[in-house]
Amino acid sequence: MSRYETVIGLEVHAQLKTNTKIFCACSTKFGNDPNENVCPVCSGMPGVLPVLNEKVAEYASKMGLATNCTVNQKSVFARKNYFYPDLPKGYQISQFELPICEFGHVDIEVDGEKKRIGLTRIHMEEDAGKNIHSSADNASFVDLNRTGVPLIEIVSEPDMRSAEEAVAYLKELRSILLYLGICDGNMEEGSFRCDANVSIRPYGQEEFGTRAELKNLNSFRHIHKAINYEVERQIDLIEDGEEVVQETRLYNVDKGTTHSMRGKEEAHDYRYFPDPDLVPLVLQEEWIAQWQSELPELPSDKRERFMDEYEMADYDAALLTSELVVADYFEAAVEAYSGEIKKVTNWVVGELLPFCNDTEVQACDVKLSPEKLAELLKLVDDGTISVKIGKDIFRDLCESGDSPADYVKAKGLVQMSDTSELEAMVDQVLADNPSEVEAYKGGKTKLMGFFMGQVMRLSKGQANPGIVTKLIQEKLS
Repeated sequence: MSRYETVIGLEVHAQLKTNTKIFCACSTKFGNDPNENVCPVCSGMPGVLPVLNEKVAEYASKMGLATNCTVNQKSVFARKNYFYPDLPKGYQISQFELPICEFGHVDIEVDGEKKRIGLTRIHMEEDAGKNIHSSADNASFVDLNRTGVPLIEIVSEPDMRSAEEAVAYLKELRSILLYLGICDGNMEEGSFRCDANVSIRPYGQEEFGTRAELKNLNSFRHIHKAINYEVERQIDLIEDGEEVVQETRLYNVDKGTTHSMRGKEEAHDYRYFPDPDLVPLVLQEEWIAQWQSELPELPSDKRERFMDEYEMADYDAALLTSELVVADYFEAAVEAYSGEIKKVTNWVVGELLPFCNDTEVQACDVKLSPEKLAELLKLVDDGTISVKIGKDIFRDLCESGDSPADYVKAKGLVQMSDTSELEAMVDQVLADNPSEVEAYKGGKTKLMGFFMGQVMRLSKGQANPGIVTKLIQEKLS
């Protein structure tokens, strides 16, 4: 066991799902041609004045309310000064001393252990542009489409002690954002991204160690690997008598390592001061009360309800409620299906979620609707098809959207339930395998699976397994 304790704090940037930017009317649409979504305000032309998009304040407040924060009635925008080619004004409009939300928390669970992670603050800010480096042209370009896109930065307390806890925290934050409908959570496009502050200290020591900030983390898997690598790197440095340097490091996806990018700045390096072009934001109490009343059932509450109402395991409840579209799909299927809820759970968790993961399609976009899934389950229940055939055709149905009943009929997949026809197949299998028959009668009852497999092969998977099992047992008794 390591002598060192890991200390992790995360800074999460979530792009808000507004139609226009935070301080101007330019579109926030992703994927447009470079510098198409740009105007004098977001490109930093002299003499222009920013005007706050009120939706940004609403969305930031709702995230604060959903994460148990205090929503400050008064907050102040500040200028964060630094020079970089993708920052046309030479400063970023953010918040510093008076953010919109403070002092919240998020509850996570890892390996059956629940833990509360504190939130220091949530503040609003504008995104920077994007530098594009072309080796073919031997030149660098700047795309300002992203400049001024609204963000909230969610800053945690240094309460996490492992990469697993960090990933659980991030997944919970992402779920809350998706449930609120204020962020699409797309990590690859940068809509949900994080920087990790990682340090170590000997167990029992209260003082924090020197931290390194990790950037370029665009998937949960990469975040997990980067943190673990960084922890081992810092332990090796200390064990070798060296010191950990406070710096910003980039994660190399191909090598699975981190490398130094630059020295880590402190707040005073940015020379924050209140933005003179923006008056303090003052929220009315009735606005905050209205936004509170508009909050949906949040992931943690839905998990608890699923476990209580549907009597399911916490693992299944966590999977089904991780994204709102999955939870909605599940409940719609339950409503359409009159059978056991456990069957719906098994098919959504075991078949639908793997299909969505493999094809990168959201549950709401799968062509097999919840009602059609219920239809498929009823075909299995009444013996029209076997469970195996149902699973075999599941992905085809997800892609085609065909009626399961029509599909089964068109493909000739209706299950064989004619006793005389199945009895002939069972007789043939037993006659062809006399040694296995003797072994079964001698006590090797596991051979039932062998006989079942042979009958299924003869019937091309269409034999009713319940009837076949009964026939074999009767003939071998």
